[in-house]
Amino acid sequence: MKLFDAGVSQLALWSDRDAAGEWVVRESRRARRLTVRVLLSGRVEVVVPPRVSARQVQRFVEQHREWIERKRLEVRRHARPPDPFPPQQIELPACGEVWRVHLAGGPGRPRARATAPGLLSLCGTSGGPREMRQALRAWLLERGRVVLGEALASCARELGFEYARVSVRRQRSRWGSCSVRGTISLNCCLLFQRPEVVRYLLIHELAHTRHMNHSRRFWQCVARYCPDYRALDRELLDGWRRVPSWVFGEHP
Repeated sequence: MKLFDAGVSQLALWSDRDAAGEWVVRESRRARRLTVRVLLSGRVEVVVPPRVSARQVQRFVEQHREWIERKRLEVRRHARPPDPFPPQQIELPACGEVWRVHLAGGPGRPRARATAPGLLSLCGTSGGPREMRQALRAWLLERGRVVLGEALASCARELGFEYARVSVRRQRSRWGSCSVRGTISLNCCLLFQRPEVVRYLLIHELAHTRHMNHSRRFWQCVARYCPDYRALDRELLDGWRRVPSWVFGEHP
């Protein structure tokens, strides 16, 4: 097993027995202990507190290797085939929108834009499926900034929370986060979840503006505004299955 730097506060770990399997070690200032999870892609993410050595990470992975391999096998067994691409329509349950995708053609690189209510035109013929995916992802990210940004502002006003700013990104492993400076980051893939699940996640992150941990007081704060948070949290953990394959995949 080899450990090497892959950027600021992040390491990449590869298993010698499975060259196709990616292992990512992510340092988190909020982490109090080492944790590991297997994503639907088969990717293994190990979250570590600051100043954890490579030797500690390797020992932790070895201790949990049997569980990790069992989970990866389970993920491969239940993996669904990629969705047809380009999609005929895009459903966003979070805001109750259904967008019909129209291949408009025309010159230039692929770009996606709303040309009528519920109609998303995929324009441009230069490039192939990769560029078309990038165009749809850019549109999804922009739609997420509008929908989720407005939802967070509304939820904060309703419940009496304050935050500094909001950032919406396309992330593979995190639904949201809150920094010590009050910046709340949201995943645009929340658009593919039910409104009740999205509201729970918003409350979860807003609660972090008062409690920067997962203490009992934090969960009491969440429960005050979202009594069903346990069931919704379990649903969100499985939410990656509701994200279309084109959002992250590279093959049609």
